[in-house]
Amino acid sequence: MKNLSKFILAILMFISFDSFSQESIIGEIKYSDLEKYIDLAIQNYPKVKIGDVNIQKAKADVTSSGLSYLDIFNASYFYRPQEKTALDPINPYSVNGFQFSVNVNIGNLLQKPFVAKKAKADYKIAQLQAEDFRLTLRTEVKKRYYAYIQQINQLKIYTQSVQDNKNVADNLKYKFEKGEIPLDTYNQSRINLTSANTAKIQTEVDLLSAKDALEEIIGMKLSEVK
Repeated sequence: MKNLSKFILAILMFISFDSFSQESIIGEIKYSDLEKYIDLAIQNYPKVKIGDVNIQKAKADVTSSGLSYLDIFNASYFYRPQEKTALDPINPYSVNGFQFSVNVNIGNLLQKPFVAKKAKADYKIAQLQAEDFRLTLRTEVKKRYYAYIQQINQLKIYTQSVQDNKNVADNLKYKFEKGEIPLDTYNQSRINLTSANTAKIQTEVDLLSAKDALEEIIGMKLSEVK
């Protein structure tokens, strides 16, 4: 019986360790789905929309800086009807009819090229920042998608582990009741089954978290993605 117990314990150890081995997930990756998720993230993620608004604002500033050259000129006119006497008889330039004048602000004139250059630089920066964030977003979507696929496969492994350990535990329970194995051997099978169930439950939680993280970044439920 000692040899049988040792043999059974060795099998239990093998089942316990083998159930936790990691299978490859490369074949589970669906790149068409991944690209779809990336497109949805670019379409729905708020920070992408903020970047687009910043680009529009910076572009508007470029246009505004060009039109602002008109600000350096200040035009005015004065009109005195023909039948009115001069407001200032001493001033020989006070005449009847219209009088026009244009003033140029030299300080503003010198500043305008720099203002325009800064507006163009800000526009370029806004474009580059938006492009950089899109690249970062693509990487983040991939990372969350891979984590989601990993947890799906982990759950398959631990689900199978639970089933294997349950079969062994049920079989050893029968042998224990018949007095064919000692209590320690039976208890070990129960410990293995409990560990497998605990790992399965944790993986279910991890899968839900990975799913939520992926849905958060693409802006919609995975079940709604077509």
